[in-house]
Amino acid sequence: MLSISFPSFPILHTPRLILREMTSGDAEALFEMRSDERVMRYIGRPLQKEVSEAAELIEKIHTSFIQNEAVGWGIYFHGQSRLLGDIAFWKMDKANHRTEIGYMLHPDYWGQGIMDEAMTAALDYCFRVLDFHSVEANTDPENEASGKLLEKHGFVQEAYFRENMYFEGRFLDSRIYSRINPLHQKGA
Repeated sequence: MLSISFPSFPILHTPRLILREMTSGDAEALFEMRSDERVMRYIGRPLQKEVSEAAELIEKIHTSFIQNEAVGWGIYFHGQSRLLGDIAFWKMDKANHRTEIGYMLHPDYWGQGIMDEAMTAALDYCFRVLDFHSVEANTDPENEASGKLLEKHGFVQEAYFRENMYFEGRFLDSRIYSRINPLHQKGA
């Protein structure tokens, strides 16, 4: 079984970004994303109606981190405090050395390579430090941008589930992508 223990919160840096733990001060910006139909279109969760819901989510993410069950970063430009989006590894299946990645970005920052940059740093941490063997991503098949991003980062489609999720009165399909840790592949 994979052993995950975070001695402190990992802060990741990229040329433009810092990935750090979200705080209660990020609740308003997180709420702005989670109440925006454009952002939540492919997420399969209800739109948030109050900032307190975002604050509760930030606390839940923190608790999961303390319990070594997940790690979720807020995404920020260097030297700025405005939350741009988030990226996380959750559903950590330690027995099988597999985790799931999830992410979202405020629409003002779409198409600027921000999630590409954040994903590069997060995957490097996942594979080099946490030593997961594989990462999966569960996406809405209609979310072409997410599929392209995952494929750019070496993910391959593993499965297509028809009507496997019930949300707001209808059944939705899911596309599952995965990536194997390149450090675990033969010859690495």
